[in-house]
Amino acid sequence: MNNKFKNRLRKEYLIGLTLIAVATGSAVWVAQQDWSSLASRLQDDGTNVDNSDFVAAGPFQVAVSVQPEIPQVGKNNILIMVRDQDGQPIAGADVRAVGEMSAMGSMPAMYAQADIKETAAGVYQGDFELPMAGGWPLAVDIATDEAHHVDLAFDMATGRKGIRLATATPAGDVAYHTCSMHPSVKSAVPGTCPICAMDLVPVTHEELQSGSITIEEGRRQIIGVKTGKVVRDHFEVPIRLQGEVTFDETRLTDISLRFDGWIGDLEADYEGKPIQRDKILFSVYSPELLLLQEEYVETFKRSGKGSPRHALLTASRKRLKIWGLSSAQIAWLEKQGTAQDYVPIFAPSDGVVIEKRIVSGSAFKKGQRLLRIADLSTVWIETFAYEQDLHLIEPGMTASVRLPNAVGRDFSAQVMQIDPFLNTNTRTARVRLRVENSNGRLKPGLFATVTLKSDFGDMLLIPEDAVMVSGKKRIVFLDLGDGRLKPKTIRTGYSDGLRVVVREGLDEGDVIVTSGNFLIAAESKLKSGVDQW
Repeated sequence: MNNKFKNRLRKEYLIGLTLIAVATGSAVWVAQQDWSSLASRLQDDGTNVDNSDFVAAGPFQVAVSVQPEIPQVGKNNILIMVRDQDGQPIAGADVRAVGEMSAMGSMPAMYAQADIKETAAGVYQGDFELPMAGGWPLAVDIATDEAHHVDLAFDMATGRKGIRLATATPAGDVAYHTCSMHPSVKSAVPGTCPICAMDLVPVTHEELQSGSITIEEGRRQIIGVKTGKVVRDHFEVPIRLQGEVTFDETRLTDISLRFDGWIGDLEADYEGKPIQRDKILFSVYSPELLLLQEEYVETFKRSGKGSPRHALLTASRKRLKIWGLSSAQIAWLEKQGTAQDYVPIFAPSDGVVIEKRIVSGSAFKKGQRLLRIADLSTVWIETFAYEQDLHLIEPGMTASVRLPNAVGRDFSAQVMQIDPFLNTNTRTARVRLRVENSNGRLKPGLFATVTLKSDFGDMLLIPEDAVMVSGKKRIVFLDLGDGRLKPKTIRTGYSDGLRVVVREGLDEGDVIVTSGNFLIAAESKLKSGVDQW
């Protein structure tokens, strides 16, 4: 019983092996027959190929065939032959082929990518596997470089014989069609963008190679293209700073005394009061000063220029000056002829009271600041300049000053000092300007806009609107004539807000686009293929 069972198993095993061998052999034979049939029409060396099998695609001639002739679920073979316009095989091309089944309902799109290798000069073979039955449009992409690239699309479906060409990159000047808003869209034939539905524009091989684009006159007028020449002209860089009107610190005067005492009558009785030179500010009482007065008056009465007491008078006068009395005060004392309880203190200069720390009857200590007077006939404007602008500013430069309370009227100022150090937090340095203010219109505390102009002499200039910014690059469009425009990378310098200095890349007299750059730039990005973008 056991032997019978074993013999039966052995017999079934041998039968199974035989069937597998037969099936494998049949598959190999079929494959050989398929490729033999294909090879009979498209030999690997391409010498005996019927020209009718090739289609023109851009600068190439392309023949595409699949085996079996009726694509099937599972493994399929593809043969692609590429020639130039003279019929010579093109080796080393980048060839891709992929079949796509569109998404249906919840099922995502499926792709069948062919694994392609070059088996001979201009001959590319591979295989792809279709996971299910249905329509599998086949896309073939061939490129040798950026300027030589074509796309072909074929209708292909399982159960239907052969493949039919749907579209191909046209032969001639047009390399492909693309969208002005979506450069990633490339089509072999005219049409609309699948993303935004805009009409596709043609890109020629000349545009790809030269970097130039051609825009006819009618379209230039529609998009507002204007041109101008590169000129050499006098150029000044404006430096606009924000500042504040302040007091001229060299024209501030503090009123303090060298003795203790009390305030009597106060004439400078409020801040902002105008003061005239040699007019009384206030009077003071001081017992120490009263004794010095009495000594001086007595000596003054008893002495003359030729008397022995003249030296004593001189010494007494000196003591009064040491105590802070001016010549005007001493002369007033001599005129009075007697010591005064309250001695007047006179203004040393014209100005305005900007600080007052006393009232009538106030006691004070020697050295205490009682009043501060500012002469406003000249004021300062303090601004702060960033470090990158400091080398453009020099003492003595003339500036234009505009104030919010003087609309339409500018004042002239002069740079007097630039701080020799930077504020480490703001990376700025203080710039002081001196302004004449005899009419008193410039009031400390007002905000001011200061405009300085750094003179560069004659420079090569173009309108600032002519420059397109692409990252760190600056690009303009040269007008080559006959409707041709070419993007050109340049190196720019300073700008005055209207014109910009050209350091490198253009010559005087060159014609460039000055208006309509945005739309031209969009088209140039699509067509030119230059690396400056």
